[in-house]
Amino acid sequence: MKKNPYHNSILLKLSFMLLTLMLLVGLAYVVITAYAARNYFLETTQRLNAQVAEHLVKEVPPFNNGVVNEEALGKIMHSMMAVNPALEVYLLDSAGTILSYVVLDKKVKLKSVDVQPVKKFIADSGQFFLEGDDPRNPGKKVVFSSAPVVENNALLGYVYIVLQSEEYENVTDALVGSYFLRVGTFSFGLTLVVAFALGLLLIFILTRSIRKIHSGVKAFEDGEYQARIPVNGNDEMAQLAVSINSMADTILRNIEDLKQVDSLRRELIANVSHDLRSPMTVIHGFVETYLMKKDSLSQEEQKQYLEAILFNSEKLRKLVADLFELSKLEAKQVVLHKEPFMMNELLSEMCTQFALLATQKEIKLESKIPQKMPPLLADLDLLSRALHNLFDNAMKYTQQNGLVKLIANVNGNNLEISLSNSGEGIREEELPHVFDRYYKATNSGNAHQSTGLGLAIAQKIMHLHNGSIRVLSKPGVDTTFLLSIPLRD
Repeated sequence: MKKNPYHNSILLKLSFMLLTLMLLVGLAYVVITAYAARNYFLETTQRLNAQVAEHLVKEVPPFNNGVVNEEALGKIMHSMMAVNPALEVYLLDSAGTILSYVVLDKKVKLKSVDVQPVKKFIADSGQFFLEGDDPRNPGKKVVFSSAPVVENNALLGYVYIVLQSEEYENVTDALVGSYFLRVGTFSFGLTLVVAFALGLLLIFILTRSIRKIHSGVKAFEDGEYQARIPVNGNDEMAQLAVSINSMADTILRNIEDLKQVDSLRRELIANVSHDLRSPMTVIHGFVETYLMKKDSLSQEEQKQYLEAILFNSEKLRKLVADLFELSKLEAKQVVLHKEPFMMNELLSEMCTQFALLATQKEIKLESKIPQKMPPLLADLDLLSRALHNLFDNAMKYTQQNGLVKLIANVNGNNLEISLSNSGEGIREEELPHVFDRYYKATNSGNAHQSTGLGLAIAQKIMHLHNGSIRVLSKPGVDTTFLLSIPLRD
């Protein structure tokens, strides 16, 4: 069964969150609108009828010599209510006590009202929205109109007119509620649909970068290692795409490195197997022949057989030792034991060691070593091994009557050594592989004498000392190895 790509997707989640948010916002909008509409209606009613109480006081004085004029007040109050039945008229004393009233159904529950809103209404001339007590509904607030009653410059009380009676309020609330329910529902529904559609479109556009990133990563996961995420702009998503592309490039390089390492491993196994098999086969052959013909061989022939066995066993021993040492160097299991020593003394000693071999091969060995040099802080044994390998390599590939030359000098904070030998040299295309395992120059007649690991070991030792080694060669002229070692780290 094919999985729905949008199931549990971020687009679906964002859409659900947007819908929930819009419903909450819409509900809040309806509540706020209804509240604002009610206040607007009440304020409009109060502003339009703000002078009603004042007109009543002018037409009919509520008091006559300090006594409530019930007959005249009743007539004018009933006349006003006949014109506007929504009005409820109350006569208050100066403390807010209800002295008289004209109200339908006579359901007045309060004996007094708070006069503070009344005083504020009169002070502001009814220009600001203000609510007062509802005598028929304790705790409820209503809009009102009020005017002071003054006789002989004395405040006798107030006319307090409720502008929205209970029956009127019930009817208007129902009508207003029904109106806003219809209008609000239609407006909210239409707004919700349009806003949700626009929101979905906006989310779809904003998540396009995420879908591209997912698509690129999925393609890489499926084995399309060259797949990359297109980068547009410079926002966070673009930077994320750049980081993922960079990570993909790193992974691809690592894969290629692993392939190369695996290839080198296979090549190493093949070379080791061949190099180990060759001397072992020779040793086995000579031993087997020696045992079979021991009684018929002369002393000279026995000596030749034993020398051949010794030569190949030594070659086998050296190969195993070199392999073991190179493996430790590559695995970074070698710990440097640095100590200060005089490098000119080590170089002079190295020349002395190879002087006898140079004489035997009729090779001229020259050296140019300063008498005074600053001490070198390094691992003496390892550097001796590296130099021995380089001298051994130079002697092997120098023909009779050739020249091996050593030059050393101090350049700033570095010790520089040049070791050159005359001979056939190395072809230019082979120079990058000189320090590879088992490299043996194809134009060298003495290549079979080398394990092919000496230069690789020398390079590793130089790198451990933060030094460098490189090779220059002129085919048919000479080959030069250049070393640079920091005197101190």
